[in-house]
Amino acid sequence: MSISSAHICQAADQLQGFVGFNAKTGQYLLRFSEDSFGLDVPAETITPTCEYVWSSAEGELMRLDRQRLAWLQEQRIDDRVNLSEPLRIYLRRSDLPEIHAERRRLTPA
Repeated sequence: MSISSAHICQAADQLQGFVGFNAKTGQYLLRFSEDSFGLDVPAETITPTCEYVWSSAEGELMRLDRQRLAWLQEQRIDDRVNLSEPLRIYLRRSDLPEIHAERRRLTPA
């Protein structure tokens, strides 16, 4: 089965969990409930993981950020995060340019 950019984007939209920025340590944290972050993580930094992996690009475009996906993969909880094979292939294929897509947020900011 060949994997297209559409498959990769769908897999990114199915990522689970929340990412928040810990101001005290200067690091991102991954949790599976918005309520599980401590006081050192401001509510406005808590983002659904499926949105965290997208970065603003030019104009209306967003790019699927390999660095952010790699951070998720480093957590070694692929099943819980739902990091599927299309995203692993995207990470391995660094010879291809990052995906840029016109998209709207799946969940409110």
